[in-house]
Amino acid sequence: MPIGTAEGNLVVGRPGRSVLDRTSVRITALLLLLTFAPIYESFRITAFTNGDIWWHLRTGLWILQNHAFPRDGLFSQYADRPWVASSWGFEALTAGAYKLLGLRALPVLLMGFKLALAAVTFLLARGWRGSFWCAILLSAIAQYVLVALQPLPILFSVLFFGVELLLLLQSRRCNDERLLFWLPMLFFLWANLHGQFLNGLLLLGLYLAAEFTEFLLHISGVSSFSARAHSLVKVSVIAGLSVVATLLTPYWFQLFPSAFQTAYSKVLFEHFQEMQALDFRRPQHFVLLLVVMAAFLALGRQRSRDLFKLGVMGIFVMLAFRVQRDVWCVVFPAIAVIADAVADWQHEPEPRKSSQGWKWERRLVAVLVLVVFLAAIIRIPSSKALMNQVSRVFPVKACDFIRANQLPGPLFNTYSWGGFLTWYLPEYPVAIDGRLNLYGDEINERYFKVTDGTQRLETDLDFTRARTILLERNSAMMKALTTLPVLRVQFRVVYQDDLATVLVRQ
Repeated sequence: MPIGTAEGNLVVGRPGRSVLDRTSVRITALLLLLTFAPIYESFRITAFTNGDIWWHLRTGLWILQNHAFPRDGLFSQYADRPWVASSWGFEALTAGAYKLLGLRALPVLLMGFKLALAAVTFLLARGWRGSFWCAILLSAIAQYVLVALQPLPILFSVLFFGVELLLLLQSRRCNDERLLFWLPMLFFLWANLHGQFLNGLLLLGLYLAAEFTEFLLHISGVSSFSARAHSLVKVSVIAGLSVVATLLTPYWFQLFPSAFQTAYSKVLFEHFQEMQALDFRRPQHFVLLLVVMAAFLALGRQRSRDLFKLGVMGIFVMLAFRVQRDVWCVVFPAIAVIADAVADWQHEPEPRKSSQGWKWERRLVAVLVLVVFLAAIIRIPSSKALMNQVSRVFPVKACDFIRANQLPGPLFNTYSWGGFLTWYLPEYPVAIDGRLNLYGDEINERYFKVTDGTQRLETDLDFTRARTILLERNSAMMKALTTLPVLRVQFRVVYQDDLATVLVRQ
């Protein structure tokens, strides 16, 4: 009860205000956690730096226009080769957003993914049920490690992997298999959105193996045996339904080899930095190492016998440290393990609010996040301004020149520009782009050897029959074509700017 004096109006103890202050701080912290990355994207606009988004967009537009699924090499000089569009769902979704918002759709999609990533990592870190501030810190660390995101189908794999892990862990904590009934639907969506659902199947396989092993090692009485056997049967049925759900795509069994080739092709490991092992030249790599070490330390301090956590950390740490692109496979389990350990070590857990208090706080945060997110979207420049930004990365002016002067085909192009050309210059089928499962290792290897100068130009059929060449101005191949006497007589420069050079065969 407040106590005061007539002269000084001294008030001792205001518990209601103290609780309100703590709630305000928590809401502010959570709002910043969820909206910082989307707001940053609205200022920086990094969604146009990867060339693969353009062929995804072009494919999605084709799907919406033709009401069919691609089965051959659209927009490529290899139109007769079979092709499985393993991320057709993402492409259709992106094309639909593009029809509504124009180029602004790409940063908006990326902002939405980053918001969802913040929410998933916060829940994995037990933000609502464990230590709130620990969850804020762990979620912020996870977002920092995964900072280099692009609006590509892999973002669905990142999010769905986190959701799957959240369901599996919560099911084990509560000893309730009902949460796992969401998995078949999750895998159905996943298989139609991105090919790295294979990582999700690996995670589910580890869960099933842990359940089966624990069933064999922890039998204590008939009732326990019966209950654990019944639980194992349900988990096995759900896992089987999840595998079946991945077959419910337009491509059926063809999806599996194509998805594996797209995700872990030999060419990727040889020519793409993102597929190399961690080189520890970026601060995110050191932060990731510390998080993984903290997770293993937490398991050791707990003397954990949780076979699922041990198996997930052991398997995915090897994958993540071998392939930079897949660090998310170990970031999510690591922060979940640390959060569980913190919850176990708390001698005085935070007082639980009433359910009404939690609902009020969550609703307020949801409203504030929506308001901030919409404000960030409004700030994104117009499609015309965004196109000017695109022209700093991709050969917009060179493509305009080719189209205006109707230069002859076929076209030979820079690899990283192939996806953009399918979108901006579809009347000229590309020699190469980012669809690894379309071209295969042989064509991709030949292209990289020719452009790197380790193989003679005439050995590449795409180059020998090309009549228009579009390359980066400062590339080694362009320098060879414009300086070597033997090649200079064969090609003539018809256009050049700070970014690109266009040549035609004499």
